[in-house]
Amino acid sequence: MNSDPLPVRAVVALGANLGDRDATLRAAVAALAATPGVTVLDASVPIESVALTPDGLDESKPAYLNGAALVETTLGPVELLDQLNRIEDDHGRVRLERWGDRTLDLDLVVHGDTVVDTPRLTLPHPRAADRSFVLEPWLQVDPEAVLPGAGPVRGILVGLQDPVAHRAGAARLTESAASPSPKDSA
Repeated sequence: MNSDPLPVRAVVALGANLGDRDATLRAAVAALAATPGVTVLDASVPIESVALTPDGLDESKPAYLNGAALVETTLGPVELLDQLNRIEDDHGRVRLERWGDRTLDLDLVVHGDTVVDTPRLTLPHPRAADRSFVLEPWLQVDPEAVLPGAGPVRGILVGLQDPVAHRAGAARLTESAASPSPKDSA
């Protein structure tokens, strides 16, 4: 009898607003793909968004580059979260303030149909349904995506007001980078 866990699909949201954001997101997807028990099925084209703080959108802060990765994993949700935190740490993530500027942010949005509500992890992600910068890249990698408890991602996205910008010529986060924006080389 085989006792290996069955793989489940999970969605990881990626974001960065410090350093070479594009290179960091691409490196994070590569690190995720190199993680035992994780297969990256697809990754979105990066999009740009205004920084979101506890007080709302803040255009005075550096803009975020965001994306999503659709993965298949045999890791449980907490094990996968541990790996996401390791990848963030490997890319210089510092946690000084809630929703502060960061070199890399990896959020587990869904893990199969798992529902979890602990101090460390809530699934599905409790604020995903409010964020275009999470839902739009997710829709790129899974056009039929459904956010458990909220409905089809396509329908949720129609009602959101937070602006996102597309980057002309940007390649999927699994591909070689197109020419970076001037902000990414600063």
